[in-house]
Amino acid sequence: MSPLGSPASYFSESGVEVFLAVALAAVFVPALLVEAAVAVFFLADEAVVFAVVVFLVEADLVVFVAVFVVVAFAAVGVFFASFEASRPALRQIMPTVVLAALAAAGRMLFAPVPDFKPVSAICILAGAVFGRRSGFLVGALAALVSNFFFGQGPWTPWQMYAWGLVGYLAGVLADRGWLDRLPVLYAYGFLSALLYGLLLNGWYVIGFVQPFSWPAALVAFGAALPFDATHGVATVVFLAALYVPWRKKLERIKRKYALI
Repeated sequence: MSPLGSPASYFSESGVEVFLAVALAAVFVPALLVEAAVAVFFLADEAVVFAVVVFLVEADLVVFVAVFVVVAFAAVGVFFASFEASRPALRQIMPTVVLAALAAAGRMLFAPVPDFKPVSAICILAGAVFGRRSGFLVGALAALVSNFFFGQGPWTPWQMYAWGLVGYLAGVLADRGWLDRLPVLYAYGFLSALLYGLLLNGWYVIGFVQPFSWPAALVAFGAALPFDATHGVATVVFLAALYVPWRKKLERIKRKYALI
């Protein structure tokens, strides 16, 4: 074997998927916004700014939106590839699949109540018990599967990425023992919903608020804030009801079947 190791060994490192996903979703995406920011803040000629906006809207809007969708798919794909490269046994896959199914079913069950869903809470639970990678996959799969009920669209990869990130960060916090303290758990639960809203609302503003303006963007984020707050409260409620009893049972399963 090469002294540098196999490709699978690279993907098994906990930080590789983070580096690649961040490079895709936190470097390439903002890079697209730099040009607009430069135009808004540094170009004195308003006609130039207007021309840039018109060009994006009339000529390249479809391509512009498609780039964001591709970036989201690529970021999600990094985590799926890392999980596949680690060659998990069936007994390691089943808890992730079951929790993803429960999250998707819970989202559909609470469909009549806007933004009052258990998905984020279950993602957090998965990340805390089975690790950051499992937390990400539960969130991504739950979004993908439940959208066969709610409707697929260009928002799907962003929902997959956002809920996956909620589960991933929960795994990071759990590794440091922070989620053992209920106040921290509930605080993260509420803030994770705001993070989810930030990503999805950002996608909406970038993709559909045309022509773009900061007042219009603020209005869009402000209009979504009550729904994001409801999502945060729901996450705390579901964590209060499910986290302690479910975690005890899942930890027992984890020990019994030697799950990583």
